[in-house]
Amino acid sequence: MPNTLVIVESPAKARTIEKYLGKGYTVESSIGHIRDLPKSAAEIPERYKSESWARLGLNVDDDFRALYVVSPEKKGHVAKLKKLTQEADELILATDDDREGESIAWHLLQELKPKVPVRRMVFHEITKEAIQAAIASPRDIDTNLVEAQEARRALDRLYGYEVSPVLWRKVAPKLSAGRVQSVATRLLVDREWERMRFVSGSWWDIEAQVLTADGAAFPARLSELEGKRLALGRDFDPATGKLKAGSDVAMLNEAQAKDLALKLTPAALTVASAEEKPFTQRPYPPFITSTLQQEGSRKLGFGAQRTMRAAQKLYEGGYITYMRTDSPNLSAEAMNAARAQVKSMYGDAYLSPQPRIYAAKSKNAQEAHEAIRPAGNSFRTPDSLKNELDSDGWRLYDLIWKRTVASQMADARGRRMQVRLSGKASDGRAVLFNASGRAIDFPGFLRAYVEGSDDPNAALEDREVILPPLTQGQAVTGKTMTPGGHETQPPARYTEASLVQSLESQGIGRPSTYASIIGTIQDRGYAAKKGSALIPTWTAFATSALLEHHFGKLVDYDFTARMEEDLDDIAGGRQQRVPYLRAFYSGEGGGMGIHPLIEAQMPAIDARAVATIEVPKLIGSGIEVRVGRYGPYLSQGEVKANIPAELAPDELTLEKALDLMSRPSGDHPLGDDPETGLPVIAKAGRFGPYVQLGDTNPPARTASLFPTDDLNDLTLERALKLLTLPRLVGTSEGEEVWALNGKFGPYLKRGSDSRSITAHEQLFTVTIPEAEEAFRQPRFRGRGSAVAGPLKVFEYADRAAIQLKSGRFGPYLTDGTRNATLRKGEEGAELTLEDARSILEERGKEPQKKPGKAKATGAKKPTAKAKGTTSSRSKAKKPVAAAEAGGMAIHAPLKKTVKAPAKKTAPRKATKATAKPAAKAPAKTALAWADLKSHLGVLSEQERALVVATREQGRKVEDVAPDLGLDVKKAKGMALQASKKLNQAARAG
Repeated sequence: MPNTLVIVESPAKARTIEKYLGKGYTVESSIGHIRDLPKSAAEIPERYKSESWARLGLNVDDDFRALYVVSPEKKGHVAKLKKLTQEADELILATDDDREGESIAWHLLQELKPKVPVRRMVFHEITKEAIQAAIASPRDIDTNLVEAQEARRALDRLYGYEVSPVLWRKVAPKLSAGRVQSVATRLLVDREWERMRFVSGSWWDIEAQVLTADGAAFPARLSELEGKRLALGRDFDPATGKLKAGSDVAMLNEAQAKDLALKLTPAALTVASAEEKPFTQRPYPPFITSTLQQEGSRKLGFGAQRTMRAAQKLYEGGYITYMRTDSPNLSAEAMNAARAQVKSMYGDAYLSPQPRIYAAKSKNAQEAHEAIRPAGNSFRTPDSLKNELDSDGWRLYDLIWKRTVASQMADARGRRMQVRLSGKASDGRAVLFNASGRAIDFPGFLRAYVEGSDDPNAALEDREVILPPLTQGQAVTGKTMTPGGHETQPPARYTEASLVQSLESQGIGRPSTYASIIGTIQDRGYAAKKGSALIPTWTAFATSALLEHHFGKLVDYDFTARMEEDLDDIAGGRQQRVPYLRAFYSGEGGGMGIHPLIEAQMPAIDARAVATIEVPKLIGSGIEVRVGRYGPYLSQGEVKANIPAELAPDELTLEKALDLMSRPSGDHPLGDDPETGLPVIAKAGRFGPYVQLGDTNPPARTASLFPTDDLNDLTLERALKLLTLPRLVGTSEGEEVWALNGKFGPYLKRGSDSRSITAHEQLFTVTIPEAEEAFRQPRFRGRGSAVAGPLKVFEYADRAAIQLKSGRFGPYLTDGTRNATLRKGEEGAELTLEDARSILEERGKEPQKKPGKAKATGAKKPTAKAKGTTSSRSKAKKPVAAAEAGGMAIHAPLKKTVKAPAKKTAPRKATKATAKPAAKAPAKTALAWADLKSHLGVLSEQERALVVATREQGRKVEDVAPDLGLDVKKAKGMALQASKKLNQAARAG
């Protein structure tokens, strides 16, 4: 039987398609991209490591030829795909029908090097009919789309690798810049600047409860006083909080509003005018990626990543069409399906007389050919899927179904009413009140879908404000008059939904990238979420200032949008990739010239000026905000104070700044220790508050404060109690047991073994029996995190169970073979069976093995191992020949042979060569501190201070080094040498 291999991107997609293809087809997934530019120097093939461009991964002097490598975690899977390709009679590349999917197909073709016929298959929904139609109508790989995607990848690489080092040198290490990421960050920063400069203005008005002669009541609001319009929020200057210059309006303060209300109660009013106008409202177009993310946020409270994750699952399960698109168009089949459903569920009156055709607003729409809609030629109702979909999937499908069906429904029709009421106060002042109403005569599409609302029927009621029948000249009575105060509000911060909307409206980025961009600016520390709002950090202010002042074009909104148009031109064959990249990189033909620009600007960048932020509310106080290597802080002369991470930039007022500056930051003597007579001093250190005994350098003893301690109200008694740590609990199994306060929390230590304890205060009270019970529990893994049971277990019939566990870097999934850390927005408690499976299969990696154990058997073993490793490496790392296609040099990756042989062979050789000495090695019979302490005399004064601080006081070398005037690297070397001296002296004695 013929064997056709079909390759798609994801395992879930593969499982769904395999059901429709049947025998003769093997459907496998690539699990996303199989190769990319090198992420680190370790991934660069040996033959290219000497090349100056290898780290960049692009040979800028040779038409930007790319060096592609298969990532280590993908090598095994690529080998599997190669084997399947060799066994197949035909290869079908069925990746997504967009630029990225086309690029993945091309990379598969380059890497697998098939010797069988290859076809490209595309589809926009995963249904039996769509898959069979796609199989019957294959095409070739679209090289223009590939060129556009490869240009985008090169562009992003050049931008990141050129600009990010500028941020490292001038702002802080580990920052990153990105073509769209930096512009999105600037949007957040610009909005926060508006809020920081904003000054609120206030005004008062009066709301009347009006009655007609027959008792019908309606509200009205004072709009004019003595012929002048009453001031509204739009009349105030946001920079001063006062009325804009030239505003000819009346403004009431609290006292005046209350006085006028008294003089209007009750008021004889007359209907000066009553107008009624009809209105028509058309339905919204079907979803595209950006509008789906916006409505997912507004209606469902989903972040962009959560929305896209649920949409991806729906698409791969065959429930909706492809979810990365900026075209709102519906196919003829989809329009017929939607119209049939409207007719059957709502009746002919609710059906649009003609099929509605929607065109993309964006001139660059290209991601796919159809809107996001329910899959198939007939739509399944949300109710029919309640038992098939998880909560997120069902809610999102319901949203997509309603929007699609509503798009083919009739217009909503109604009436808007505007009434003006005139009258006079008791003091003769003329007043005018306004009342407005809205009545919906025929709801049309609103019966199915109201934007921003979960319940269309309830939303319809909220949209109606009914006024009683009124005619000009009719007398009514202002029964009650209620004065009310108002304040202007600063512009709202961006939410994920509004940021996506802003990026889309300006043509910046692509719908498929918005979710990842929003995730990146949070992961990189440029923004944090507070509720639904995205708040820029001070680091974002510094980076945006640097880029705006020195590389303004890189974060210019119009320039970034034009780059998208240029990539569209490459996709359409109207521009060429290489000339475009030359213009961007070196400035050929009057292009951007990012490389020479950075070289020219780097000397002119004043790091101190970039890192200093002038906050409007602090002007004149002498207090500045600065972004340092370890975070933002306030500075006034020699006085400094850290800015809490939870304090938003627009919340930093002078009062708050003075409060932060007044908090303890230097030395604060608490008194003297009764036993030694030495002073006890509280300090705010770089790594947190602590107390020390003595005023020498180094001090006699130090201890960190507990999380529950406050440096402001720390007492001498409490400080002395903290200084009793580390505490000797007693002896167990011939070893001393110590209670220590470590970097990752309180713990017990017995010899080389350790266990966490639950509360800091237990350090003072834990007993030997309690400690021994703790040591009988499972051993800790890593620093300070005990082996714990899974938080959740996902059981499957066709694979090993997947466990959700809590790790040092957050929750993660594991099946015992591969691990996958959960990303921001992925809530472990909300994961379903399919979520867990999909995440692990798509992102799971084998845990890296730590090679440290082989080195612990003796001083000479690392040398032997190093030789063995070098030998293995030199034999294994043979360069693989490069293949050229599409104008780019594509280099096949090396096999993973660097670490594995060393792990397997080096320890065995070392064991044979040194089996007997290993049994006598001093490391096996480590001496206790009590045995070493009497030999401190062999050490220098500085070595002595370092060893006492680390061994006796339980401090970290990183914390002690600054006190001794040493850098951390030198201090660690000194500690190692001092330990050797002590052990030699103790054994010799």
